[in-house]
Amino acid sequence: MVFPAEVNVIKHPLVQHKLTLMRQAETHTQDFRRLLKEISMLLAYEVTRDLPVKYEKIRTPLAEMDAPVLAADKNMVIVSIMRAGQGLLDGMLELIPTAKVGHIGLYREPTTLTVVEYYLKLPNDTEHRDMLVVDPMLATGNSAVAAVDRLKEANPLSIKFVCLLAAPEGIQCFHEQHPDVPIYTAAVDERLDEHGYIVPGVGDAGDRLYGTK
Repeated sequence: MVFPAEVNVIKHPLVQHKLTLMRQAETHTQDFRRLLKEISMLLAYEVTRDLPVKYEKIRTPLAEMDAPVLAADKNMVIVSIMRAGQGLLDGMLELIPTAKVGHIGLYREPTTLTVVEYYLKLPNDTEHRDMLVVDPMLATGNSAVAAVDRLKEANPLSIKFVCLLAAPEGIQCFHEQHPDVPIYTAAVDERLDEHGYIVPGVGDAGDRLYGTK
């Protein structure tokens, strides 16, 4: 499958090495959590490379100079799709500590399979903010679509979707509904299995992150 230009696969060797460690079944919860935090910092580095800068006059020990500083770092909001999105959020906040944080909680109703929202909390004035939406897995794409549907109601300046892994089916579903929202991911895997898990994947990211089953 040929993916649209809006899919950005981060192939940095450190990202790929850490992802390989996360994929391994014997990787323990504490290591999985640490690796996801480390990868999220590297993903944040890539997804923010187009942030605007401005110049301010500073003094070094030797001279004055006009130095670049971020122009919009305080206008960014990172929205975690609960619960597994928290694993990406923590690392990104290490790199962008001035970012505001939002949360959206979604679950799939077991009989109808429709996505149900159970929680939403966003910062004020989102119409003046760039938004990063984070969730480790873009599997079927249904939760990501529902989250972005809802977040677009807040009218942010821009939205980017950041995940650890994506499946071709999820990318297609997401971009059918939100072709304007770019995807940033560490890898695009082969497919979904009959239960909607990404293959080869990492298993259930939330369970591996928090030690639940």
